[in-house]
Amino acid sequence: TRLARTVAIKVLDPQHGKNELSQGRFCREARAAAAVTHENVVTIHHVEYDEAKGVSYIVMQYVRGRSLQDMLDSDEKFSILEVVRI
Repeated sequence: TRLARTVAIKVLDPQHGKNELSQGRFCREARAAAAVTHENVVTIHHVEYDEAKGVSYIVMQYVRGRSLQDMLDSDEKFSILEVVRI
């Protein structure tokens, strides 16, 4: 809020939050994304594990638009050009 940014927050499902393997994968995902600087990869701002709450989360750049999951769940047909673009 101090930087007046809109961000996306990805939270590791709490049922996996205490699992070391899941936490490791989540952290590796954040590190891998943070290591890349490219217009097609979101910027990672912060990664945190709140031990008191047992919650891991990644704070990242917000990208406006429909999620890929929403697009896949729709009955919409996609052209080859749209598939390649995605």
